[in-house]
Amino acid sequence: MPAPSAASPFTPPRQILTEELLETIRGRAATHDRENSFFTEDLEDLKATGYLAAMVPEHLGGAGLTLREAAREQARLAGAAPATALAVNMHHVWVGVARYLHERGDGSLDWLLTEAARGEVFGFGYSEAGNDLVLLGSRTQARPDGEGGYAFHGTKIFTSNSPGWTRLGVMGLDEETDPDDPRIVHAFITRDGGGFEIKDDWDTLGMRASQSCTTVLDGAHAPADRVLRRIAPGPSLDPYVLGIFTSFEILLASVYLGIADRALTLAVETVNKRRSMKTGKTYAQDPDIRWRIATAALALDGLWPQLDMVAGEVDAQVDVRSGSGAGYFRSTAGLKVRVTETARQVVDEAIRCSGGSTYFNRSELGRLYRDVLAGIFHPSDDESAHSTVAQSVLGPLA
Repeated sequence: MPAPSAASPFTPPRQILTEELLETIRGRAATHDRENSFFTEDLEDLKATGYLAAMVPEHLGGAGLTLREAAREQARLAGAAPATALAVNMHHVWVGVARYLHERGDGSLDWLLTEAARGEVFGFGYSEAGNDLVLLGSRTQARPDGEGGYAFHGTKIFTSNSPGWTRLGVMGLDEETDPDDPRIVHAFITRDGGGFEIKDDWDTLGMRASQSCTTVLDGAHAPADRVLRRIAPGPSLDPYVLGIFTSFEILLASVYLGIADRALTLAVETVNKRRSMKTGKTYAQDPDIRWRIATAALALDGLWPQLDMVAGEVDAQVDVRSGSGAGYFRSTAGLKVRVTETARQVVDEAIRCSGGSTYFNRSELGRLYRDVLAGIFHPSDDESAHSTVAQSVLGPLA
C-alpha cells in the first residue's frame, strides 16, 4: 500500500495558483455574476496551469497536492471567485475520492486520476430534490443493461459546472437485479454518451457563475467498467463512501472559508479609507467598528486550524475518534457546518462595517454576501450534522 501523504500542519502548503492568475479570475467574477454566465475562461486558465490535476499523484501525471493543500488552494480561489471555486470543487471532490482509495491500496479509480491528468473534467450528479438521505438512498432508477452496466433515469439538481463537465458521477437505485436486495449503484456517464438533458434553469441569488443546472437523466448509460460500486442503501463504511464524504465536506468548507477571508480583507480596506464626518478620523479608529472587525477576525482565525487538522487527519489516514473511518463523518460534517455558519457571520460583520455601498450589486462585498448564503444548502446541512454528531456521542436512536 502506498505510504500516506501527509505533512505537519505547520508545513507551508504548496501552491499552484499564482497571484496574477487569481487577480485575472477575480476581474471576471463580477461580470459572470451580473450576466449569470459560466466561467469558461477561468476553467481554461485553470486547466492550463494543471490545477485540475492538483491532487493527482505525481507518478500519474499530477501535482501531488495533499487534501490539506488542495483545500488551502480552493480557499484562495474562492477569495477571487467563489462560484468558480464552488464548481471546480466538484471536480476536485472526485479526484479526492480516487486519491483517497489509491492511498489506501484500492486502484479501482486510478483511471479517474489518469483521465483528470489528461484534462477530463468531472461533475457531481448526486443531489436530488427532497432526498435527505443524500448518499444513503436515491430517487433515480438504475436499470441494468444485462452486461454489467446501467442506464439511469431520474432528475439531479445542483449539478455544478453543468456546461463544463465531460464525466458525470451519478447514482441510482437498482431494484431490478434482486428486488429483495436493492443496491445503490455509483457510476460515471460521459457527456458524449447522451441520454440526458441539462436544463437552463440556474437563475439564483448567488453563486451564479457555477451554473449548477438541473440534469434530467433519461437513459444515460454507464458501461460495466464505469460502474464503481453497488452498495446496500443506508449507512456504509465502504472506503468509496468515506472518500466522497471526506473530500466533499472538507473541500466545500474551504470554499466558504475563502469567502470569509476575502470579506474580512475587504472590510479592513474599507474602514481604513472611510472617514467619519463627526470625528474626521477613519472608521478604523472607531471603537465600535474595531470591535466588529475583531469579532470577525476572532471567528475566522478559529477556522484555519480546524481545516488543516481535519484534512491532515484524512491525509495521514488517522481517525482519532474510532479508528475505523466512522469518526470522519463527525469530524468533516462538523467542519462543514462550523465553517459555513461562521463564514456567514464574518461576511455579515464585514457588511456592517463597510457601509451602505455594499448594498449595491456592484459591490464585491455585496456579491460575497449573496454567495456565502449557498453554504447552508449543501450537505451536510445543520440538522444532518447535528444528527451525525448526536449519534457519535449518544449512540443511535432506540
